Amino acid sequence: MADEGAEAAAAGCPAPAADNRARLVAVVLDEASIARATADIDHERAVAIFDLIEENRFAPVGHDRGPYRLTLSIRERRLVMEIADEAGAPVITHVLSLNPFRSILRDYFLICDSYYQAIRTATPSQIEAIDMGRRGIHNEGSRLLMERLEGKIAIDFDTARRLFTLICALHWKG
Repeated sequence: MADEGAEAAAAGCPAPAADNRARLVAVVLDEASIARATADIDHERAVAIFDLIEENRFAPVGHDRGPYRLTLSIRERRLVMEIADEAGAPVITHVLSLNPFRSILRDYFLICDSYYQAIRTATPSQIEAIDMGRRGIHNEGSRLLMERLEGKIAIDFDTARRLFTLICALHWKG
């Protein structure tokens, strides 16, 4: 579609190619970076990865050897994004400071706790209000991620949202 290419260009992503190389085909969360979690949290992580792989736009700037494999980890309070081609050959590693995300992550986890508590006892309109706030903070984190990746990795907003979910999953303490 012509509109799809225009949207991708506006988001800094290459237009969809016939071979669809500007995408992720695998995402792994580094086991050493993940805190022990409940079955529900593990399920949330698996769903986030599935959703990301199903639909994404992802291209390291200056590289066209996709599709890509991504390993996410946290090392010394930094997000490490190890990018490889589909066969597993390293392409590039980006390391982002997580300091700019600290307050957003703190707010997001607080509102998530409120949301999960509200599900048990609140009215549907109260739950909806909390969920709207949760989505707003999630969107703020996604926009910040896009800004921090600008000039490094071209992604669209939906991909940024899914990646932000995984960043949260790496920080989730349960």
